[in-house]
Amino acid sequence: MTSLKQLKTQFLEHVEIEKGRALKTVENYDHYLTRFLGFIKNDNPEKINDAVVREFRLWLNRQPLNNLGKPNETLGKKTQNYYLIAIRAFLKYLAREDIKTLSAERIELAKVQERSLDLITNEELKRLMAMPKTDNLKDLRDRAILELLFSTGLRVSELCSLTRDINLNSDELSVRGKGGKVRVVFISDEAKKVLRKYLSKREDMDEALFIKISQNLPKMMGRKGENLGVTKRTIERVVKQLAIKAGISKKVTPHVMRHMFATDLLSNGADLRSVQVMLGHANIGTTQIYTHVTDKHLRDIHKKFHNKK
Repeated sequence: MTSLKQLKTQFLEHVEIEKGRALKTVENYDHYLTRFLGFIKNDNPEKINDAVVREFRLWLNRQPLNNLGKPNETLGKKTQNYYLIAIRAFLKYLAREDIKTLSAERIELAKVQERSLDLITNEELKRLMAMPKTDNLKDLRDRAILELLFSTGLRVSELCSLTRDINLNSDELSVRGKGGKVRVVFISDEAKKVLRKYLSKREDMDEALFIKISQNLPKMMGRKGENLGVTKRTIERVVKQLAIKAGISKKVTPHVMRHMFATDLLSNGADLRSVQVMLGHANIGTTQIYTHVTDKHLRDIHKKFHNKK
């Protein structure tokens, strides 16, 4: 009989090759399943049952967040669901391979609180966008990052993967998002104008659209095979520092820019389905979070009819 450890390896290879998932997704599945299999201390797929999964869920729910400096808090429901999603995917794979085990449908996800939106005001957004003021390479890059984030609603990982062969004569751009799915996003005239200025100032030959900029850049440019492309961390730091300079007290991240993109569209009359497609959400339920802050109709009704004497 093939052991659970061997089956886990086969499943991860299936996810990477047949499913075409990103290596980070494969690593996450590996982490969640290794922890699950380590907990159940058994190598027989037939012994995975309701009771075993329930015990693991209880254990998971009581895990402290000591490593995050929060000794009195336990693992959040959303994080617990990541484990359950990985286990369900693994069980579905076992069923596909005709291996007797627990049905994936037996595992229900934990109910999580509805997400709250981190938003900034339109006035704060204007201050943020105007913060990179000079025409030096760093400010041009930072301005282009902000304009592109707000124009397209890209995820930070999608932004980092863009290359400089971007066609600025077109209003649209194809990006590969979660699960390797390709979608079209649209670039504003302002974003194209700033991108042209930024690219014209570049003296390196790196293919990345956005590069790291530091005092060591000339040395880095001279090194063979040196990767100058920005990381997610770099983009997050850029947005955070610009927000602080703009006098915004809230935490501002690239994902906040994605929220602002969506709420701007909906506030100006775009339909939810179109916004779902532009954001690359697989499920329209994910997009519906934005309707709570953009439903002008309800706000107008409240103004018109509330407390009228």
